[in-house]
Amino acid sequence: MSSVVKVIQPFGLLDRTKSGQFHQEINNCLAAGANLVLIDFKDVTFMDSSGLGAVVLAIKTVQSAGQKIFVCGLNHQVRMLFELAGLDKVIEIFDNQDQFKSKVVT
Repeated sequence: MSSVVKVIQPFGLLDRTKSGQFHQEINNCLAAGANLVLIDFKDVTFMDSSGLGAVVLAIKTVQSAGQKIFVCGLNHQVRMLFELAGLDKVIEIFDNQDQFKSKVVT
C-alpha cells in the first residue's frame, strides 16, 4: 500500500490566534485520507506555548486516528521548545521535506 502524505506548512507566528486554524488543517489532512502527516515549520518565525499546545494536540489527533505524524524545518527557537517539552522524544524530526521523503515515504 502506498503512503498518502499531506504536508502542512504554517507560517509566521504559531500562537493562540492561529492554533484553531492549524488544528483544522490537521483534521482536513486526516479527512483527505492521509496516513502520513508532515508539518513543515520552515516558514514559522516564532511559536509560543499556545502553538506548542496545538502541536501536542495535532500529535494526539493524528496518532489516535492510527496515522503517523512528523515535523521538519525547525528553526532554533522552535527546536528548543520541542526539546524542552520532550516532543523530540515523541515525534521524529527531519531537517527538511527532502530528508523526510528519502527516509519515510515509500
